[in-house]
Amino acid sequence: MAGRFQIWYRAQPPAIRLLLTINVAAYLAWNLLLVHFQVTREFVWAHLALDPALPELLFQPWRVLTYAFLHLGVGFGGLLHILFNMAWLVWIGRDFEQMQGSARLFALYILGALGGAILTVLLHGVLPNVPYFAGLVHGASGGVLGVMAGVALLYPWQEIMLLFIGSVRLIWVVVGFLALDILFLSAGGTSVSAHLGGVLTGFGFARAQQAGWDLSAWARPLFAPRRSPARAPAVSRPVQAVVRKPSVLRKVVLEKEEDPAPDPAEQVDRILDKISAGGYDSLTAEEKRILDEASRR
Repeated sequence: MAGRFQIWYRAQPPAIRLLLTINVAAYLAWNLLLVHFQVTREFVWAHLALDPALPELLFQPWRVLTYAFLHLGVGFGGLLHILFNMAWLVWIGRDFEQMQGSARLFALYILGALGGAILTVLLHGVLPNVPYFAGLVHGASGGVLGVMAGVALLYPWQEIMLLFIGSVRLIWVVVGFLALDILFLSAGGTSVSAHLGGVLTGFGFARAQQAGWDLSAWARPLFAPRRSPARAPAVSRPVQAVVRKPSVLRKVVLEKEEDPAPDPAEQVDRILDKISAGGYDSLTAEEKRILDEASRR
């Protein structure tokens, strides 16, 4: 089981893998450790989750971003919260990242989260006494809906299969999320404004890209290919000089040894690196066979 998960995890493109790692690590740290101690619990609530009240937020501006990596629910409800957010991120974001690049996917998530935070702060400032726009906000929904909205606008015919419903265009899935938010507003809390802000930001990101503006340029250095240090030229195996007769010129014979059997673990690592760089379809039939055998083991 662990081997299958490792293969699946390594097969994810870089930005998806990074976002999954941060969100899941924060969720596990909260549920396994931080929530059980009052000091750490209050620290997360007071300094990392988003409190839209001003001017307090001006002294902790990082909270407009850190909230998007926190899932502070406990029990089964908290598990469903992060599970659905991460599932939608992978379902929609994976293909988008492979087509548009890691920097663009990562930027769309971050800007969607920031858009959700900004709208939440604005609505709280305009309607401070409305309970739906007050209180702490946490969760990746703003960033995930930003990704979904951006993909839906850039690829208007993109469809997704829904259980019991069938194939539905992604744009209608986004509209359905917002409709459910409005329908259950009385129980939704402040996440409604974060959802709407993420969607609006995603639409704006896509429109800017269609107009020729690249809003992801700032994220490109994060995913630039690393240059491996310069290596000395490979040195061939020792050349053996064989002297047939003192009077004959020496012959240079290159002795070639048989390569040892390849290490299965190294083969799998190389194949996973190839998937990260070019996707599963870039594998040869032999590489797919090796990967399938490794997953069975």
